[in-house]
Amino acid sequence: MTSAANSTGMRARLRHGVAEVTLSLFHPMENGHRLDGSGQAVSAHFIQLVQVSHNGQQVLEAQWGTGIASDPQLIFYVADAKAGDTVSVEWHDNKGHSGRHAITLA
Repeated sequence: MTSAANSTGMRARLRHGVAEVTLSLFHPMENGHRLDGSGQAVSAHFIQLVQVSHNGQQVLEAQWGTGIASDPQLIFYVADAKAGDTVSVEWHDNKGHSGRHAITLA
């Protein structure tokens, strides 16, 4: 498994014990049906699994396929959050690449 540099971005806004987290995944998300400039099929390359944890406890799991657009963005909410808590994400794609990112809520 390899890691993709600069493949994940996150930001969060904390209000009244709820964190609104915006997750940006920089990935081509090729579905395997597109043709390149020379008419050859571009092989499928997509994120299959996204897992999000809050202070080490998984709070979200998404299983994706070829129907997700390139460079997807996901907005989700984490309840019972407070300043100093950690929200982390890990993703894996169909070619063995992965990425991880974590933020501390402020």
